[in-house]
Formats: sequence, structure tokens, C-alpha cells
Amino acid sequence: MTDNDTQLQSLVRAVSSTTKYKQISPDLIQVIGQRELAIRPSWKEAIKATKSKLHQVAGAYQDTKINYGQTLSLLQETADSPTEFRETCRQIMRWHVSTRERLPILKDFFNKTLGEVPPIYSVIDIACGLNPLAWPWMPFDDQVEYVAYDIYADSMRFIGDFMNVAGINGRAEVRDVLHHPPTQQVDLAFILKTLPCLEHLGKTAAYTLLDAVQARYLLISYPVASIGGRRKGMITNYDAQFYSIAARYHWTFTRFEFSTELAFFVQT
Repeated sequence: MTDNDTQLQSLVRAVSSTTKYKQISPDLIQVIGQRELAIRPSWKEAIKATKSKLHQVAGAYQDTKINYGQTLSLLQETADSPTEFRETCRQIMRWHVSTRERLPILKDFFNKTLGEVPPIYSVIDIACGLNPLAWPWMPFDDQVEYVAYDIYADSMRFIGDFMNVAGINGRAEVRDVLHHPPTQQVDLAFILKTLPCLEHLGKTAAYTLLDAVQARYLLISYPVASIGGRRKGMITNYDAQFYSIAARYHWTFTRFEFSTELAFFVQT
């Protein structure tokens, strides 16, 4: 084993031992850490830079500590009442920045973007966060196969348990979707507010993911404001980014602008 390998393994262990990052996929920590070790003057600087990158990619969106055991109990207690179950799901989605932003438009978001879609039998949810909890608002039947991916192990265990409670035919998997993207053939891929996060990992990261995804339809979205609430120029910027991507792949698409999110339904 080389000194570089030893340093990298030590970096992964050091980052993974922290409370904030211990649940993140070691694969992603390793990829980022290897890159930072190559350009930073010291091991400590590489650790600091790796943590900063992980915060930009994912940590900034998890601003609330979730007790997944208690949360699952709430879902189980309300599972027999569709109205109460939906309200429980809504409350839980407040605990992640991305789904919290979607709550004011939740019903319209899925009704409008997916309302005219042909029958869907398989879905992947890439970098899903808590989006699977929007299942009660999605226009799918119980036979749809739904696979969710994210980099947090504790979150993916919870999403898997949620799927069991909700009666969803699916599974949740810890995965670094940029460096190990899902490649199975599916009807629909959710890529919701994911591409801007991947930009922190490289300018061509969006293309790396999109080259790999094998879906008949994509639902891609972008935030219309920063986490801090700044909106200036974001819609214009993300429109331009998406149109450039769409031109590269020769996509047919429909654009939807909501108060908190910009979305594109794509036929590949």
C-alpha cells in the first residue's frame, strides 16, 4: 500500500467518524478526499476541504436532526388513515430543505408535471432526500416499482421502512449517484434539484449522470432561490443551463414554473 493510499484511507476514516458525515456513503468521501489530497498542501487541509465539499453537496440541506425511529412510529400510527398519513408525511418533509421548499406547491407540482404522462411502471428517485414521502401526492398506483437513491445510510434505511409502511413496491439504496449512477431501464427518473448540487463535484457532473440514466422520461427541477432566500437571476440561470443540456440530448420537454421550483418534464 502506498503512502497516498494510506493517507486516503485515514482521511475517509477521519471524515466518517464525525457526527455530521458518518452516515454519508464512504464511496463519495473517498472520491472527494482523493481529489482534495492531490491539490491541498496538507492532510489536514484536505480533510477540511472534503468536509466543506460534502456540506455543499448534501449537508446544507439537512438542517434538522431527525429521530428516524420516532418518525417511523408516527407513520405507523397514522398508516390506517389516509388523511392523517398524508399530514404526517407533510410534517416530516419539513425536516429537509429541498422538500420543505416544495410543500407550498406539493399538490400542483406532481399533478401538473405528471398529469399527462402515459402509464408509469418503474421510477428511480436520484439523490432523493425525503421526496419519497411525497408518494401520497404522486399519480402512481401501488404496482409501480420505486427505487430511491441517496448518500445517507440512515436516511435510506428510513425511506426503506417508509416504503414498507406505505405499501410501496420498492427499495432504498445508499449510492453515490455521480460515480456509481443507476443504469437500469426505467419509465421515469426523478432528478429533483439534484443537478445544481452535482455542480460542486465538477462542471461536467450533470452530463456524467445524464449520460448514464436510462429512462423514457425525466422530471428535472431546479430551485428558484438559494437556501438563504436569494432569488436574483436564478430562474434565468437555470433556464439557460437546462436549455443547453436539452439541446445536447435533443430532448422534447415541457417547462413548469412554480413559486418555489422550476421543473422540466422530459421525453428522452
